[in-house]
Amino acid sequence: MEALRQDDPRRFGRFTALARFDEQASAVRYVARDTASGETALVTAARPELAAVPVFSRRFRAEARTAERLAGGWVSPPLETGKAAGTPGDGPEPLWTAAGYVPALALDEAVGIAGPLPERAARVLGAGIAETLSRVHATGAALQGLAPGTVLLAADGPRLTAFGPLGAAASAEAGPEDRLSVRLGYLTPEQIAGEEVSAASDLFVLGLLLAYAATGATPFTEGPAEGASRRIAEDEPELDGVPQELRELIANCLAKDPAERPSAGTVAAELALEGAAGLARGGWLPEPLATAVADQEARVRALEVPAAGGAETPGTDGVPSTDGTPGTDGAPGTDGAPGAETAGPGGIGEDRGTTRFLNTGPRPPRNDTPTTQLALPQGAAAPPPPALAPTAQQAPAAPGTPAAHSAPAAPGGAPQPGHPYAAPAAPYAAPGSVPPAGPPHGGPTPYPAAALPTGAGGTGAGGGGPMVSLPLPPAPAPAPDPGASRRTLLTIAAAAVGGLVVGGGAMAALGSGETAAATDDKPAPKPRRTLPGQAPEPRWTYTHPASEAPPLTAAVWQDELLVLTGESQAAAVDLRTGKRRWQRADAAKGQAALAAGTDLVFVSSPTEFLWLAPKDGKVVHRVRHTEAFDDLAVGPLAGSSGPVIWFTASHTVTVKAPKPKKGKKKGKDKQVPEAFFLAYDIVRRKELWRTPVPAGRAPGTPSYRVAAERSADILVRQRSASLTPAEVRAAKGKGSVRSFDQKTGKLLWTKQYGAATPEAATAGDEDGTLYAAVGTDLEAFEADTAKPLWRVEGTEGSVYGTPLIAGPLVHTTESSQSVGAVERESGRLVWRRSTEVPAPGNAPAITLSSSEKTLIAADAVQVTAFAADSGERLWKFQDIGAAEPKGATVSAPYRVLTVGKTAIVQRERSFYAFPVA
Repeated sequence: MEALRQDDPRRFGRFTALARFDEQASAVRYVARDTASGETALVTAARPELAAVPVFSRRFRAEARTAERLAGGWVSPPLETGKAAGTPGDGPEPLWTAAGYVPALALDEAVGIAGPLPERAARVLGAGIAETLSRVHATGAALQGLAPGTVLLAADGPRLTAFGPLGAAASAEAGPEDRLSVRLGYLTPEQIAGEEVSAASDLFVLGLLLAYAATGATPFTEGPAEGASRRIAEDEPELDGVPQELRELIANCLAKDPAERPSAGTVAAELALEGAAGLARGGWLPEPLATAVADQEARVRALEVPAAGGAETPGTDGVPSTDGTPGTDGAPGTDGAPGAETAGPGGIGEDRGTTRFLNTGPRPPRNDTPTTQLALPQGAAAPPPPALAPTAQQAPAAPGTPAAHSAPAAPGGAPQPGHPYAAPAAPYAAPGSVPPAGPPHGGPTPYPAAALPTGAGGTGAGGGGPMVSLPLPPAPAPAPDPGASRRTLLTIAAAAVGGLVVGGGAMAALGSGETAAATDDKPAPKPRRTLPGQAPEPRWTYTHPASEAPPLTAAVWQDELLVLTGESQAAAVDLRTGKRRWQRADAAKGQAALAAGTDLVFVSSPTEFLWLAPKDGKVVHRVRHTEAFDDLAVGPLAGSSGPVIWFTASHTVTVKAPKPKKGKKKGKDKQVPEAFFLAYDIVRRKELWRTPVPAGRAPGTPSYRVAAERSADILVRQRSASLTPAEVRAAKGKGSVRSFDQKTGKLLWTKQYGAATPEAATAGDEDGTLYAAVGTDLEAFEADTAKPLWRVEGTEGSVYGTPLIAGPLVHTTESSQSVGAVERESGRLVWRRSTEVPAPGNAPAITLSSSEKTLIAADAVQVTAFAADSGERLWKFQDIGAAEPKGATVSAPYRVLTVGKTAIVQRERSFYAFPVA
């Protein structure tokens, strides 16, 4: 950190600049004060020579917009984006974006200060990154931009602060003819092979980051620098120094084949089932890092707003130069002079994440090797990368200053060359090539990281942040160039290996608004292989708009639509594509959605029944409860079978006081609830029968659930919450099951089963057997006689949830987070498996695939799939959701619907369509 220079802007919108924070490849960052709120912010201002390049300007603004969409959880939102005011001189006004200040250390800085992270800290770090990746990948995008300088360690957990790929660029230069050259670093095997990036590419980079965090070295640093790209593409990673508990997971992330890498949700779950925020509670940083974070915050908070007019006076910005003299332009402490931008505990150095202080040792020498652009023959592949000279070593630290940025030794004791971000020498690219604005060949759209806009690379040493091709926002295109369709978009160059710059960089030459046509000769992708325990790749994902309340219910219509009902409207998602087809406010607050024959969608709302056209959601029929059911208040649906639905309803009637005896005063009339159980045909839109039943707890409508449907009757349980106090006392701790005639609705009988309580989970089958939770066991009864048939012992301290009957098996679920299967006839235990969710809670909800081959358990933590016949654990899935750094993670439970060979997994707003057997 240093004093403001003469040519630095003093104001950025409502933000007043206090000091220079650091310099990056594409921007300068300033500590600033929000004049409206008084809060401290960090402003990232594009370098003037780059801001003048239209292609850079468009990309910068596009990444600012992306930052807003990605904000949440471990990513902080931008506060404002605009142009600076009060810039001296005739140069262009810089683009800028501001974000709130969060005290934190960059990962490479933290390793330099305290060495490798303890295992728990590494788990928190990796889980936080994976949680963010899971959110991004759920949109079908790839994050890109991960680097040790864009991953920060705050007191309450990790942060991602890269301002997209531009922020993570190792170098960026404005060239002739409105071109921009950006050196990209941190390659993956698929990039070296010339293939496009994907979500799996983010997982490879995450594996590298985790290995570096756990050991202080990277897995591919053994050997000469010029062979780094080959080692990444061909060699197995060196993980001997990684703790045993993390080694297998990191190795999976570093698989050469992207299809063999785990999903972000799987990594997050394996690192911290309770979430990064939960694991970080109570403090997660080693003492030296916690102290450095606190010291950094104190220094930044001590900065004062400059006097009116922006005059520079010694000490007014609270930032002394390294030699004790004021940091004025051209004097010691300014750029180009000794100590201009420092590194080590106590100061702020260049090329770091958003909020971190480094040593006051001298700055590493600049790497001023010019970026080279080489023209390639039309349609030709890039030539093999040349061997490049190693990067210069870091300058020695001042006497008595801790060498925070001397790289730790590689496995085997070999010292690492230079700074952990030693910049590679000149890579090259095809001039005039422009990465496409959208996903090439139908691949995922790269999703830049966002939050406190920053980057790992600087204009000097310290270069390589992870970065791949930079897709540009749409821009007016000139007349098409027939030769442009075959131009190479991205070429790879080997790089010197220093710390985390593991084998190279890449150069993208960005033109001025030029677009490149996708080639049609891309080889067919290899079929994705699934690792044991890894969820399959979703067929599609859908995220409900943040502008709408989360869906209340979800249902499948005719294997064609996923119908969602919410507080404000109903919506339909195409089951083939995951795209929203329509939304309608008419069906707001729907309680259920069913198929009304083959051509209509039935929705039950609190006040009416609606029939919607599946094509556009328009209301075709409407039946108001007050008109069709004599002013009855309709309760939730109890169940359905084909076109028939069953539900309860009630109203209040006046019971007149009896005529008093002679000489006595007449009593008061009473308002008494009257309840009914009804059957209704949603195809014919006709009530089938109505049977009086005991009223429930106020306001009087009982809540029923159909436990079994048989040929002649239905077996119904009343939910305990709707029982009146008198009914609870009369039951003496036992629950009841009622039998109603299917045709007439006549109540046939009411029975109790063993010691099953009103809350006990109960289900029956068509053969007349009822399965109920009794204490910690599951017991089978003959439904008509209540005779016990068999009993399966459960887990001590656990209770059974609602079982699921399929073929010869009864699938079971327990609050001990176990699921299983028993034989229907004998009660013999076939298998029992844990979902491996450690925390106790409600029994997982279980669902069978349409083929009944896969049993899927869903709870508040994850979704786990098992082979229904053997109990083999197939995979598990977690969508961590947005984590509140100082609070709990998203607590909405998972829900699962199955249709055909697809399982639709929902967690609040997010939906995933997984293939299942």
